[in-house]
Amino acid sequence: MAGDKTFTMVKPDAVLNQHTGAIIDLILQEGFKIKALKMTQLSVEQAKEFYAVHNDKPFFDSLISYMSSGPIFSIILEKENCVETFRDFIGATNPADAAEGTIRSLYGTSIEHNAVHGSDSDENATIESDFHFSAEERY
Repeated sequence: MAGDKTFTMVKPDAVLNQHTGAIIDLILQEGFKIKALKMTQLSVEQAKEFYAVHNDKPFFDSLISYMSSGPIFSIILEKENCVETFRDFIGATNPADAAEGTIRSLYGTSIEHNAVHGSDSDENATIESDFHFSAEERY
């Protein structure tokens, strides 16, 4: 059975371009409930740890530089079948391939600067949520 929680981040480009409010509004309109939310900024070390799965990829250094370049909003969401539903809602990683009306089609500008992160599995949603939030920060 699919889980009822996922993790997302509003990435530095979307924060810089003042799209955070619009993105959160779309998420809420889609029926997701916010269980935790905070604004923070990843250090280079934190970005490397969070994206360690990509450390052998050619885009790793650029990704780390970008993700530590400015503030992000970390968010835990709740909804039935949350991971799959949210990933469909945000659209393809490349905004050029994202379905019309998805968050990435609306606010993403490139594969790297695609406005939001979304967990790709229930297991990773838990790992990523634990990375960004303590138990006391959740409700």
